[in-house]
Amino acid sequence: MSGLVWSDALANDLAPMDETHREFVDCYNAVASATADQLLPAFDALIAHTEAHFGLENRWMEAVDFPGCHRAEHDRVLAVMHDIRRRVAAGDTFFCKRLVEELPAWFRNHVDGMDAALAFHLQSIGFDFDTGTLPAATDGRTPAPAAACTHAG
Repeated sequence: MSGLVWSDALANDLAPMDETHREFVDCYNAVASATADQLLPAFDALIAHTEAHFGLENRWMEAVDFPGCHRAEHDRVLAVMHDIRRRVAAGDTFFCKRLVEELPAWFRNHVDGMDAALAFHLQSIGFDFDTGTLPAATDGRTPAPAAACTHAG
């Protein structure tokens, strides 16, 4: 099975996001290199990481009223992962192998598109990652929300 390698090309220059993406790469590679008896535990770890990873990004988006299409993509990926997990638990690894083949391209596209847009927006408004809140505006206004999403991803 193929692997996914962390590189600066996957970085969005946002430390909390880049760190969770590095962890995703590690979890993915554990699944990609798992033996038959390691596959389900490795896949469970990938799912647990992905739930936490997407949950973190979703909380950031909620805090700044970021468009919903990004969250919807997270929901779709998790739904696929949970379906495949049920299949792996029943002994069917076909779709898990297909996911391992397809996930690197999806991940690169997601990081370069939706995550890059989120990172840029959070940085441009001075989002406080320690508190998970917007900074207080000096003129009494809050930063404008991001533009609406125009495509499904």
